[in-house]
Amino acid sequence: METMAREEAITLLRSEFLKLVDDESSLCKVAAEKGIFCKGFQRFSDFEIRKRYRWIARKDRRYTRGEIEDLANRWQIARQDVDELPIACDVQQLEHDSCRGWDDFSNEELGKFVEQTTGRKVAVE
Repeated sequence: METMAREEAITLLRSEFLKLVDDESSLCKVAAEKGIFCKGFQRFSDFEIRKRYRWIARKDRRYTRGEIEDLANRWQIARQDVDELPIACDVQQLEHDSCRGWDDFSNEELGKFVEQTTGRKVAVE
């Protein structure tokens, strides 16, 4: 089995994920829609997404989950622009507000994501 450094695995995943996102879709949105990687917004229950994005949800308690996800997606993209970072995981690596970005994943999990994304079996160190 191939061995790969953690940063190398993250660089590889980032390059693969950049193929899936665009100016209107953060990785959080794409991962939720496609059921890949961390599952994005879908990994959170309704309660949890309101808690993680409470600053959005508290503006209008009538916001639907879809509306919160839409605003959170736009916020992720705006933060990418402001912080000059390529994807939401990089933003959250710094901000740690809705998740912890790459810090959320063990080396073993990153290895599984590399395999799911590229088909390469790797051990991440």
